[in-house]
Amino acid sequence: MPTRYIRWFSELGLADVPLVGGKNASLGEMFRELSPLGVRVPDGFAVTADAYRLTLERSGVLPALRATLDGLDVDDLDGLARRAQRARDIVAGAALPDELATEIRAAYRRLRDEYGDALTVAVRSSATAEDSAEASFAGQHETFLNVAGEARVLDAVRHCFASLFRDRAIAYRAQRGIDHLKVLQSVGIMKMVRSDRASSGVMFTLDTETGFRDVVFVTGAWGLGENVVQGTVDPDEFHVFKPTLAAGHRTVLRRSLGSKEVRMVYASRAGRDTTCNMPTAAEDRVRYCLDDDEVIELAQAGVAIEAHYSARAGHPVPMDIEWAKDGLDGRLYIVQARPETVASQRPAGVVDDYRLGGSGPVLARGRAVGSRIATGRARVIGDIAQLGDFRPGEVLVADTTMPDWGTVMKIAAAVVTNRGGRTCHAAIVAREQGIPAVVGCETATTAIRSGDAVTVCCAEGSEGRVYAGTLPFTRQAVETAGLGRPRTRLMVNLGNPDAAFQTAMLPNDGVGLARMEFIVAEHIRVHPMALVHPERVEDAAVRAQIAQLTRGHATPAAYFVRQLAEGVGTIAAAFYPKPVIVRLSDFKTNEYASLLGGRWFEPVEANPMIGFRGASRYAHPAYAEGFALECAAMKRVRDEMGLTNVKLMIPFCRRVQEAEGVLAAMASHGLVRGEGGLEIYVMCEIPNNVIQIDAFARLFDGFSIGSNDLTQLVLGVDRDSELVAFDFDERDPGVLALIRQTIEGAHRNGRHVGLCGQAPSDHPDFARILVELGIDSISVTPDTLLQIRRTVLDAERGGPAR
Repeated sequence: MPTRYIRWFSELGLADVPLVGGKNASLGEMFRELSPLGVRVPDGFAVTADAYRLTLERSGVLPALRATLDGLDVDDLDGLARRAQRARDIVAGAALPDELATEIRAAYRRLRDEYGDALTVAVRSSATAEDSAEASFAGQHETFLNVAGEARVLDAVRHCFASLFRDRAIAYRAQRGIDHLKVLQSVGIMKMVRSDRASSGVMFTLDTETGFRDVVFVTGAWGLGENVVQGTVDPDEFHVFKPTLAAGHRTVLRRSLGSKEVRMVYASRAGRDTTCNMPTAAEDRVRYCLDDDEVIELAQAGVAIEAHYSARAGHPVPMDIEWAKDGLDGRLYIVQARPETVASQRPAGVVDDYRLGGSGPVLARGRAVGSRIATGRARVIGDIAQLGDFRPGEVLVADTTMPDWGTVMKIAAAVVTNRGGRTCHAAIVAREQGIPAVVGCETATTAIRSGDAVTVCCAEGSEGRVYAGTLPFTRQAVETAGLGRPRTRLMVNLGNPDAAFQTAMLPNDGVGLARMEFIVAEHIRVHPMALVHPERVEDAAVRAQIAQLTRGHATPAAYFVRQLAEGVGTIAAAFYPKPVIVRLSDFKTNEYASLLGGRWFEPVEANPMIGFRGASRYAHPAYAEGFALECAAMKRVRDEMGLTNVKLMIPFCRRVQEAEGVLAAMASHGLVRGEGGLEIYVMCEIPNNVIQIDAFARLFDGFSIGSNDLTQLVLGVDRDSELVAFDFDERDPGVLALIRQTIEGAHRNGRHVGLCGQAPSDHPDFARILVELGIDSISVTPDTLLQIRRTVLDAERGGPAR
């Protein structure tokens, strides 16, 4: 029979926000339009906003509510808390009209008939002003989970109505000029997904730190999703690359294992159902809460949701989505979706470049939120009662933050927490307020004291740091729009996957040098041969460290392949489909020896700079098995991940016969030049590469001049020696003569030639010389890219040197 105050999800769509609020309208839209496409949404119904209005009018509480809110100053935290509590008491005390209660009972019984007598439901608030593209009310209103029985459902509905007046919700509306009494509350009642017995989390259809649009970012932990949203745990993180996913490549781009210290489950206290956190079992902390197939399933759902909402809006709409896995049926469900309102709103064509200008003791480390830097006096908050002591411009330091802390976070210079991941409450609010946050530090509240001057830095990659003292820093707003594009390709040198998405937003033609060594040293940390032959590592403590790092992998060697593939893959995805030239490992023996387990596999050389490095290692019995792992990782990037924009480059290749041996070794590992479009370059950094460039050109698709080593070998200067550093000059006539010969020889053979050494970054006039010599591409460090761009444009136009 028709109902006045109930609407089923199958009857709702995005046009129904005034009737059922943003959350319920979105759930209805997905249930009706996307369920047929495989996006699984639990069934349920909405108690309409008209029901909320009817309840307040029938009970006669509107005058008291209006009086409670009149003249409210949201900056008076104590006054806000008192008035908000009074408002909630007024609304919660209003009895539901009989006809409304009757309709809710009938709908609940119908839902129970659909799912069975064991049904429990989630009762969720859905305000009429929330989850728009301009504002997010995430976490501000009440949700009740695992509710069973008609009486408890009715009670939960009243308390959801009342949660419209939680402290943070009132402050949020006041900041945006929204009339408190014109916002109405709807309530959604839906099948409870039993993620207390499995896992849950949040995903975004962009990268939340940089706004990079081509990835789906999934976070998750064991148990109910509140821990992920509130930052109570350090969650697992996954990135999936949209373009290759669309092409059928079901491979996770990169992942990060969170510690997931606790899991939220249901409990019963004083005869009332509630939730509580239990310690996560040790074996669950060290394994991911989702397997790869599940991550891909979620990413596909995220892409479908984004595509649907974008088509409705007529423009791209990145989405913020909550997911849950049911431990009873083993299925993944989408339980909420709304437009993402922070990273997607940043102006296009402008890049904020923050740079730290000093150093100091590091007090805490965690996950960086954003890429900004801030300084201020720390204020350690151990109890909610201390929030009243917080002063504008201070750095908020806490175990975690809660939704009701929004008024304090609005005036903070930065936020630092012991717990949480990049999609927790602290991270969400920090992004919204445009302040840096370092989350998941573990020991921040003990390492930092109230009153300490600190610098919170999120501009050094994915690891955020809290430094002691007030360190200098610079901020530059770089406008990339309107910059001319030179004929000479301008590429970047990059080895840090954590900086890839941000760097890719600069105007560029790809990556001219992706250094494999950075990924090995920073993300793998173990000598590859120690992973192939851990039994040859003679120190038991070192073997234990290696075992700890590689836990959860089929073999220690599998750890190396996955970590290296995900690191290179992240860089390749960030710049896709532009070329990314990956240089295979070029550690020297002393550098290899410093890796975990490395000293059992490396000789001691008097001058490693011209010793056992680069191509000479690849087919050598001492390293051939390690090189096989490098090849396996690169094959995975190109074949499984679908990132065919990766080109490979051989460093320090002394002789033509050596080049032939390396190419044969690569082919034996499935990396055949020309197969699947694979191009292989060689570094031109040894005088013999220049002298025999015609012979090398028959074997390789391109050359990249390494000005550092070429200068070293032309001038006979050990570039590691400070004693003769004054003789190291890439602009020496002899060096320039060999560079000219290289460019001429490459072009004579129809081969691409670029330069990826440090010289153009250090000496902008060197870039002008390269342009005049007709080089095809120049690859420089990201911080000098825009300056070099101007220099190259001037040189191409024949303008004066700067």
